[in-house]
Amino acid sequence: MTAEMDPRDEVIVGVDTHADQHTAVAIDGLGRVLDTVEITTDRRGFRQLVRWARGLGQFERAGVEGTSAYGAGLCRHLLAEGIEVTEVDRPNRQRRRRRRRRGKSDPTDAESAARAVLAGEAATVPKDTTGAAETVRILHLTRRSAVKAKTQAGNQMKDLVLTAPDALRDQLRPLTTRQRVRLCASWRPGPVTDPTSATRRALHDLARRWIALHAEIRALETDLRRLLEAAVPSVLAEPGAGIDVAAKLLIAAGENPHRLRSEASFAALCGTSPVDASSGKHAGHRLNRGGNRHANNALHTVVLYRWSHCPETKNYVTKRRAEQKTDRAIRRCLKRSLARRLYRLLLHDLGPQLT
Repeated sequence: MTAEMDPRDEVIVGVDTHADQHTAVAIDGLGRVLDTVEITTDRRGFRQLVRWARGLGQFERAGVEGTSAYGAGLCRHLLAEGIEVTEVDRPNRQRRRRRRRRGKSDPTDAESAARAVLAGEAATVPKDTTGAAETVRILHLTRRSAVKAKTQAGNQMKDLVLTAPDALRDQLRPLTTRQRVRLCASWRPGPVTDPTSATRRALHDLARRWIALHAEIRALETDLRRLLEAAVPSVLAEPGAGIDVAAKLLIAAGENPHRLRSEASFAALCGTSPVDASSGKHAGHRLNRGGNRHANNALHTVVLYRWSHCPETKNYVTKRRAEQKTDRAIRRCLKRSLARRLYRLLLHDLGPQLT
């Protein structure tokens, strides 16, 4: 709100988002409820919300729940309209439980979102879902599901071999997964008449599925590498940071990593910030089990690689072990330091895009 604007003229909208409809509540700068509306989750509904809010006063701020899920479309539309959007967490359950008379409803949740923006309790800038980060997220999601299905197909083939008739088991058991897939895919199974022919048919189909998924994964990796080399080349060039690691970190940071105010914020997002675990005479820290677990896994992967291959990291591990530090504590320190470096690289790579 500008300094000269009358608080009674300002309109702040809170939105409780769902799959098929959103509930919005408008309050003024003094916290008084102005109106409530329900809209559909399409462009027509989004335009209706903007017209409704601007008809009540000066509409410049909105608090939206789930800006990366049910509220993603509305968030994009509001930003395009020049509205400042703040991501709002779900209402505090303890606080809501104390207000027994009000109970739980979509309008009360939307009102809580608007009041969180007015009070400054909600200050999270939503991710930008219109650029390379969102493109990488979509392809990375598809690749992950393909890798999972490919692994499942290979494991099913292995299980079928264990219970196959003796002739098939003796032929296939000594082979690796790739050798087994190559052989079973070359078969021409005939009619299914007994357990042996059924097993041959199942192994053939699973092998063909494994090959198709393998080709799909390779094609997705080619596209992902091209996108990542253009978006975050410095991160991709880090030792131990391949396509999967770079994609997870870019997805966690988003197209607008400046929304994270410092490298400490990025470390907290990745679940690598130390958590105080002091009590009485004991003073120490423990692992952070919160944050984005995919980003945490990416940092863990890089640390494990450098633990085995980086001389500098090996020297650091030896030094900390001499100080009676456990391997878990050493990994926590390494991940925290790595988060600091990768955050700066992300800002460096995405900086030209941000400006």
